[in-house]
Amino acid sequence: MSLLIIGGTGTLGRQVVLQSLIKGYQVRCLVRNFRKASFLKEWGVELVYGDLTRPETIAPAFKGITAVIDASTSRPNDLDSLKYVDWDGKLCLIEAAKAANIQRFIFFSTQNVEQFKNIPLIKLKYRIEQKLKESNIPYTIFRLTGFYQGLIEQYAIPILENLPIWVTNENTSIAYMDTQDVAKFCLRSLQIPQTANKIFFLSGLKGWISIEIISLCEQLAGQTAKVQRVPLIILKLIGNFFEIFEWGQNISDRLAFVEILNTENNFSKSTFDLYKLFKIDSDEIIQLDDYFMEYFIRLLKRLRDINFEDVQKQKNLII
Repeated sequence: MSLLIIGGTGTLGRQVVLQSLIKGYQVRCLVRNFRKASFLKEWGVELVYGDLTRPETIAPAFKGITAVIDASTSRPNDLDSLKYVDWDGKLCLIEAAKAANIQRFIFFSTQNVEQFKNIPLIKLKYRIEQKLKESNIPYTIFRLTGFYQGLIEQYAIPILENLPIWVTNENTSIAYMDTQDVAKFCLRSLQIPQTANKIFFLSGLKGWISIEIISLCEQLAGQTAKVQRVPLIILKLIGNFFEIFEWGQNISDRLAFVEILNTENNFSKSTFDLYKLFKIDSDEIIQLDDYFMEYFIRLLKRLRDINFEDVQKQKNLII
């Protein structure tokens, strides 16, 4: 099976690429910048030029492709980009996939898209979901929660740099996932016929509230966090929700993401059934505390190496 992956240089996309190669798939990535994607070529990926804002570059990339995995998204603060990439570009992808008789189209959406269609990016994701359903292309849609990777900027780095961490006054429990595990489900769906033409609410096995994550980081960092609380009602009054995926870029945007996942849902009740369908054992899933522990261990090792290099430089200067 040959795969065309869109967004292969992104946080999730690169994990999809890496695991695809490990499993022996032929992988082609649609890229705009060959220099930025050079590491993918080193991994063994075929790179082809393509730009979702230039429809004529999309169709040629589908030659010889069996399935497409779309892990791309534009920057949510650029409304023009949203239109040309997350709407016009995605429509071109769907049309090209249909013409190429693609056997599976995998699309990544987000939780609770029906309730937040007033947010431009969420609205477009929901509309693309509908277009995929209407296309007659066999599809699999994964509605995701947040990634572990985004929590580093949101919690770990502010604690290490003695900066405030802004949280709401709501105890929202979110079952975050590592992008490696999301990629694992994504590729497993290609091997399971029952996953075709389905939407899956994909989440981790354990929900975490902000204070629990902060406490974990405090223990691992050996430092106390500066926690600032913002009432959720204040965020609702602000109304600036369209940059929700800009982790670490804007305080109000990060908190708005919590507002989206704060809506009551039932996906957690079927999580274990989902894992069973995909034949993935819960022991295979990376836990948040293990992820953070590995991060802090790597960080401390890097700091020790830097300190060692500084000591060596000082010795050389004395000599």
